[in-house]
Amino acid sequence: MSDDQTSILQERIREAAQTGEALVLRGAGTKDFLGRTPSGTPVTAENHRGIVGYEPKELVVTARAGTPLAELEATLAEQGQMLAFEPPHLGAGATLGGTIACGLSGPARATTGAARDFVLGVRLVNGRGQVLRFGGEVMKNVAGYDVPRLMAGAFGTLGLLLEVSLKVLPLPAATRTLAQECDAAQAIRLMSQWAGRPWPISATCHDGERLFVRLSGADQGVAGAAAHVGGEPLDESTARAFWAERLREQGHDFFASEVPTWRLSVPPAAPPLALPGKQLIEWGGAQRWLRSPADAETIRAAVAAAGGHATLFRGGDRSGAVFEPLPPALLALHRRLKEAFDPVGILNPGRLYPEL
Repeated sequence: MSDDQTSILQERIREAAQTGEALVLRGAGTKDFLGRTPSGTPVTAENHRGIVGYEPKELVVTARAGTPLAELEATLAEQGQMLAFEPPHLGAGATLGGTIACGLSGPARATTGAARDFVLGVRLVNGRGQVLRFGGEVMKNVAGYDVPRLMAGAFGTLGLLLEVSLKVLPLPAATRTLAQECDAAQAIRLMSQWAGRPWPISATCHDGERLFVRLSGADQGVAGAAAHVGGEPLDESTARAFWAERLREQGHDFFASEVPTWRLSVPPAAPPLALPGKQLIEWGGAQRWLRSPADAETIRAAVAAAGGHATLFRGGDRSGAVFEPLPPALLALHRRLKEAFDPVGILNPGRLYPEL
């Protein structure tokens, strides 16, 4: 069977559009726990797979949505390149389409950019069953929106991704991880100080006990920065396991609990939040994970007071407001986008917000 399932997927959505049948779009299902609980008939793009274009010299790769993330990363590594936003897999078989649809980025997000920053173009099926292409070298969007980037974090509510073109980056020549014991307040102060230095910091994390710092770049730059940062160096295998398995894939003991997990976005220099439960800090202080039994109103009030917003990431009540409630003007904009791409409202209805 061909790995190009475009006609099959297009026809399935076209049929649903005619009947008003709600569809739950997904890849391998590794991130089904994210967002609100969807309702509808499952449609998967998992078999629509394969790398259709890769130009190492141009730092661009294009692959079908069902392409396993691990397969894509292995192909890039053979050429000494990588997906710089370090996308979390969160399960075996994670696909490129599902990764971009959920818009998740890993430990390097604060220094290299988010998933959406690397999306150059997309090919998708909209809610009418039409195959559309945006961005890349094919066409320039003139509708006022950067459509390819809109798909990052849209959770399939605007269309079923068929292909994604991404900018890739070279693997760093040298990488070193250092760790030192300190409390959360000290960690935030140190990360804020380091943010103003020209050091090749590619990731930071305070797990409640120790502050981990990863340096990536040229040998000389990494060695020089390490002398200033200080701390105990981790051997290469331990460091790789920490950033990939324990942090990016959430294998750290911090995440091993039935207590709901919240993802908090706050100004990097914001002091530790006075909330019950445990916290883990990433991205120079900008992303904070919270395991807490506190109710959503309490958590969101505390985060808003710090100038940020909160998302229920895993566990808890997924029938309510999982994502930060939108102000009226922004909600109206979301509704217009939804109507433009999915006028019948059949694609992952309610996955982001009840009104969509």
